[in-house]
Amino acid sequence: MESGITSLGPSHEIVSTRIFTVPRALLFRAWEEPEHLKNWWGPAGFTNTFWEFDFREGGIWRFTMHGPEKGNYENKCEFIKIEKPALIAWKRHSQPYFRVLATFEEISSEETRLVFKMLFDTEEECNKLKKFVVDKNEENFDKLEQELRKMKAQP
Repeated sequence: MESGITSLGPSHEIVSTRIFTVPRALLFRAWEEPEHLKNWWGPAGFTNTFWEFDFREGGIWRFTMHGPEKGNYENKCEFIKIEKPALIAWKRHSQPYFRVLATFEEISSEETRLVFKMLFDTEEECNKLKKFVVDKNEENFDKLEQELRKMKAQP
């Protein structure tokens, strides 16, 4: 798998976008600080155990996602590009293999657009996940919104 974050086009991407009513720096913090990320990462009902979180280019993020009914899902990712507070990219070293590009676009001082792109090497790999991942990404964003509300309420 290519280590970069380039895309082979729309047929190889799953893109989810949402506008959050928070400053860009706060949204970025929810991703870069593991004490927040572990609270919202994954679809509804999932929880996480983080084993390693080295938030730097070349750093490893290793965690277990715990399903709501059954199943533990081991994940290993490597951060390949970080531009605070605008971009985070990583590649997965566990199946299913893909790269992620998350961009944080400031709309105003209190609004940020998040674009979350999952980039696949083949159209077939992309289509296998597309059937259910789009809805699961929305659930993930819902959990992120809840975490952001908590973060905003903290002094």
